[in-house]
Amino acid sequence: MDDEPLSAEESLDLIARQHRRTRRELGGGPARMLAAWAFAWIAGWGFTYYATQAEDVPGWVGGVVTGVLFVAAIAYTAYVSARAARGIRGPSRTTGAMYGWSWLLGSAGLMVVDLRITQFQALSPGQVSLLWSGSWLLLTGVLYLAGGMVWQDRLMYGLGAWMIVSAALSVLVGFPANFLVLAACGGGGFLLASVVYFVRENR
Repeated sequence: MDDEPLSAEESLDLIARQHRRTRRELGGGPARMLAAWAFAWIAGWGFTYYATQAEDVPGWVGGVVTGVLFVAAIAYTAYVSARAARGIRGPSRTTGAMYGWSWLLGSAGLMVVDLRITQFQALSPGQVSLLWSGSWLLLTGVLYLAGGMVWQDRLMYGLGAWMIVSAALSVLVGFPANFLVLAACGGGGFLLASVVYFVRENR
């Protein structure tokens, strides 16, 4: 009969589907945010590498382009996260807020450290590039590891592990090939994760 009660498995599946649908409607699924970051990393760092090889493009232009793309990705992420958080109360909201502040605090602290080390002028421009790109990619990986542990999300945890490996690789290959690693491995990791999340959200 149509009015027979759902089994426990069917009920859980229904709840999961409703949750995914609601998150899509609110724009809060991670697929879109990760896609934005994938574009920022691939386009930004890819252009930065191009700027180091092209004689007609000043080196600083790559940094400006990457900075603009990153600011746009941050703004989009903040907008989507705020929209998705509407109506959420209790521990889930607190956990999300604490995780968001972890990104802000970690980024601010790392920026101070990298700026201070750069001011010593003991490093060459290439070494400064390795310091900044490697340390920021490492922070990204660690925070994704933390997010994966908090929400028991294996894909997020795997993305964090991939970012940490990419951070080490970017330093090992040296300047300016580190920008290719950032674009291909860092941006590629975001892109692959975005595709997987998109498939999950639309099942």
